[in-house]
Amino acid sequence: MVNAVISGSGSFLPEKVVRNADFLSARFFDEEGQPMSAENEQIIRQFEAITEIRARRYVGDQMCNSDMAAAAGCRAVQDAEIDKEQIDYVIAAHNFGDISSDEKRVDIMPSLSARVKHKLRIKNDRCVPYDVIFGCPGWLEGLILAYHFIRSERAQHILVVGSETLSRVVDPHDRNRMIFADGAGAVVLSARGGREKTGVIHSVTSCDNGEALSYLKNGPSLNPAYDESKTLVSMAGRKIYEYALKRVPPVVKEAIESAGLGIGDISKVLIHQANAKMDRAILARLIKLFGLHSAPEGFMPMTVQTLGNSSVATLPTLYDLIAHHELAPSEFHSGDHIVFTSVGAGMHVNAMVYRFT
Repeated sequence: MVNAVISGSGSFLPEKVVRNADFLSARFFDEEGQPMSAENEQIIRQFEAITEIRARRYVGDQMCNSDMAAAAGCRAVQDAEIDKEQIDYVIAAHNFGDISSDEKRVDIMPSLSARVKHKLRIKNDRCVPYDVIFGCPGWLEGLILAYHFIRSERAQHILVVGSETLSRVVDPHDRNRMIFADGAGAVVLSARGGREKTGVIHSVTSCDNGEALSYLKNGPSLNPAYDESKTLVSMAGRKIYEYALKRVPPVVKEAIESAGLGIGDISKVLIHQANAKMDRAILARLIKLFGLHSAPEGFMPMTVQTLGNSSVATLPTLYDLIAHHELAPSEFHSGDHIVFTSVGAGMHVNAMVYRFT
C-alpha cells in the first residue's frame, strides 16, 4: 500500500506585529460609502470581542509573497531531511501572487510556484510547479491534489506551500481589514509503504459557485475617494458566516464517516483560522451533528488571536507550530486522527482526515 504522509513542515511568520491599537487612527467607511459614526475605539473593541483577534503579522516592504513561501518551503524540506532535488512537484496555494509594496498589483507570471522553485534553487527540470488559486482552502486542496499524485505513484515527495500577503490587498477604509494578515506555511508530503493506511485517509471537497461566488471578491474601496487600487478584498461578512455554519460541518462529518471513523476517533480539528466566533460556531454545529454537546478541551487549537487570518497560510502554519511544539499544550501523537478543514472564496469547502504513524 502506498501511503501519503507529512514528512516535514515549516512556516514563516513576518516580524512586524500589528496590534488592534494601531488602527485607532484609521478612517473606516460603511457599505454605503459613508464614514462610520462610531468611534474607532468602539469599532475595534467590538471587532476583538467577535473575532478574538488582538494582533496579526505584516510582511516588510522588502519582501514579497514568493520570498515567504520559499522560506517556509525551505524549512519544510530541511525538516523532511530530503534532498530538494528529490521533490517531484511544488504546489503553491495563493490568491494574489506577488504583490509589491508600492505598485500593489497582482503578479502571477511567472507563476508563484515557479518562483518558489527558483528561489529554492531546485535544478531538477522534472520537478513540476503548480499554482492553486482556490480561496482560503487552497493549501488544503493542494495537499489533496498531492495525495492523489502520490497514490497514483506519480511522485515520491511533493512540497505544498500556502502563502499570502493580504496586508497589500486590504481596503484601508474597511474595518474587515483588521481580520487579515500575512504569512506562509508548508509541508512535504511523501510516499511511504506499509500494510496499514496512515497519513492522508480521506478527503471531501465541495464547490458552490452559484450565488455564493460573490461573497468574497475583489473590488474598490468603501471610501469613494480612494483610488490607489481596485484589487481590494471585498467580503460579505454576514453571508460568509451563515454559509460557513451551514456548509462546513456536513462536509467534515462526511469526511470523518467516509474514513470509517466517528467524532470520538478524532484527536483534533485544525480549522482555517478565519474568525474565532465563526470557527467556534462551526465546531459546535459539527459536534451537534454527531449527537454530542461539547468537544474535549484542546480539540480545536487556534492561532487567530495573535496571527490573524493569513488565508492559505493559516492551516499549514497551525500544523507546523503544533508539530514543532510551539503551540503548547497542543501536540500530535502516534495513532492520532486529525481533521483539516477550510472554507473560503468560491465558495469552497474542504476537509481531510489524517492519521499519524
